[in-house]
Amino acid sequence: MDQIKKQTLVVLVDNEAGVLSQVSRLFSRKGYNIESLAVGATARDNLSRITIEVLTDDAHVQLLSNQLRKLIPVHSVKILTDQKSIRRELIIIKMRTPDAGVRNEITQIANIFRASIIDVSIGTLSIAVIGEEQKIEGMINLLKEFEIMELVRTGVIALERGQNTIHDETKEKGEFNYGKNVL
Repeated sequence: MDQIKKQTLVVLVDNEAGVLSQVSRLFSRKGYNIESLAVGATARDNLSRITIEVLTDDAHVQLLSNQLRKLIPVHSVKILTDQKSIRRELIIIKMRTPDAGVRNEITQIANIFRASIIDVSIGTLSIAVIGEEQKIEGMINLLKEFEIMELVRTGVIALERGQNTIHDETKEKGEFNYGKNVL
């Protein structure tokens, strides 16, 4: 039996209302909790890219991938491995800084992690950092010594390394074309 681990799927979809709902419902119907979800525009106005992380084994992630491909607004699906992909996450943290000493300590931690100080006010400091999950977790663990007022994470985004792209040719062009422009 395969081991359960965090699996990453990237999905290229039509950029239109309701598509994200269709994709997330598929995971819900199959009994999977989405661990991380990031959606954004692509270089083409009519397409969006969804990055999904889910805890499952290799066999089930393949089944999920096949089910996603059957959805009409889905153009392509790829399963990305850690070894063959570039993965990043953005986090913004607002810290309470009651005095200059605390502000300096937090600034030093931010510098170690190559984070950016994006807002400073009397009593607070906001930090943004982009990196791999281990880097993000390491910084959060160090900052827990101080008071974290607010924290927000984007979820993982990922690209395949090298020449390969999400534009795989797994779906026949026009296979599910109901009056829409094909790739």
